[in-house]
Amino acid sequence: MTAPPLFNLSDHVLARAGVQPDKIALAVLGPTRAERWSYGRLAEAVARAAGGLLAAGLKPGDRLMLRLGNSATFPVAFLGAVRAGIVPMPTPAALTVPEITALAAALPPDAILAEPGIALPDPLPASLSWRILTPATLDGPEAATTPTLQDDLAYIVFTSGSSGRPKAVAHSHRAILARQMMWDGWYGLRSDDRLLHAGAFNWTYTLGTGLMDPWSIGATALVPAPGTDPTTLGLLAKRHDATILAGSPGIFRKLLHQPLPPMPKLRHALSAGEALPPSLRERWKAATGTDIHEALGMSECSTFLSGSPSRPAPAGTMGFAQHGRRLAILDDSGAPLPNGQQGILAVHRSDPGLMLGYLDGGTPALPLSADWFATGDLATRRPDGAFTYNGRRDDILTAGGYRIAPPEIEAAFDGAPGLTDCAALTLQPNPETTILALAYCGTTSEAALAAFGETRLAPHKRPRAYLRLQALPRGANGKLNRHALARHASAHDVKDLT
Repeated sequence: MTAPPLFNLSDHVLARAGVQPDKIALAVLGPTRAERWSYGRLAEAVARAAGGLLAAGLKPGDRLMLRLGNSATFPVAFLGAVRAGIVPMPTPAALTVPEITALAAALPPDAILAEPGIALPDPLPASLSWRILTPATLDGPEAATTPTLQDDLAYIVFTSGSSGRPKAVAHSHRAILARQMMWDGWYGLRSDDRLLHAGAFNWTYTLGTGLMDPWSIGATALVPAPGTDPTTLGLLAKRHDATILAGSPGIFRKLLHQPLPPMPKLRHALSAGEALPPSLRERWKAATGTDIHEALGMSECSTFLSGSPSRPAPAGTMGFAQHGRRLAILDDSGAPLPNGQQGILAVHRSDPGLMLGYLDGGTPALPLSADWFATGDLATRRPDGAFTYNGRRDDILTAGGYRIAPPEIEAAFDGAPGLTDCAALTLQPNPETTILALAYCGTTSEAALAAFGETRLAPHKRPRAYLRLQALPRGANGKLNRHALARHASAHDVKDLT
């Protein structure tokens, strides 16, 4: 799986447009009608987006922060920037002013492409005195692909580390080739598939699994229109002949709240973002007659461990290393461990999907232990090659398909009137649901804290339950004992505010 020296991710994703220009590449599914994009129309829009960005004064190598909503504008802008050699930096539209200001300060963009009503940094970086671009910029003259090398920086995504400070993850153009390992190793993807992804356009899980991978193989991507009720996805899957349905576990829970319509074309479903409860997988099988195949990944390397239609994950495991991936279990010193021993899951540095490194203003830095990138996930490898997943070594919280560092949530509540101490955690109101929660001390109320958090946190980062305590469990040095907090919280009744 080697790219030629001159290689552009955007060209690779849309290569099928030259041989099947009239085939539907994308359908945005509304309740009564669908907005359809052929491969030819999509490729033309991307070429015009590249030309528009260059005409606006951006140069190859410039960083373009995307502040776009849930529409086809997002993938057109992303691929158009990559075609032009401009480095897109997608960000969730729901981020608040303080959150997006922090990202822009950590890695200042050269321009921001923004739709109305989406928060912008305040204050803006000094370099942005005039470069707030609108989507109209994307309607430019068609531009040829800017020559790029396979190892050149193609795009940047942000993730959270255990410190709570978002990290800028730099990916090369060749990263798109590593995604082919998922076609058989997770998706069972074919060129005649119609893959319905339940997420928003501007989620990186949707961008990769829901859009770029189907387009790379010549399949059709189906995405629900903004505002679509998740409980209607079964009906949309039936109406539009979806063959694969992808989402987070929360989507499947919502779909199973009511009887599902028959989905005769559906072969299987895909789950990622957080651990899939075995009971949820079994309920889906009973309701649809199809399986859910789960994958483990991260922003730094997308997914690399999964079950698949051709090799389902054995019970109690996450699945197998995708074909072509080299994974290991490391001890605290970085030495590989034998089968059966728990350690840190690691990806070999040779993996083409592994990031170039973390960006902190200069050259990407890839932290390695010998030849391995340690993911921070705890796992055990069985003799048959399947891996069991044992959670995070750090205390990253996972809920609703998002991975969130507790300090991000706790910092947002700093200064709340009547609050003396707080800590973020996850709780389980029932065996199939994991929610974000805030344990707190002080005279404030749950309602006051919820109102305080609404202006400071994106919806997916807002606690859905609040737990008042007399004191948080802290050691002699004042450090919070998160494990003790989780044990204490589990003894309380949990009320999900939503």
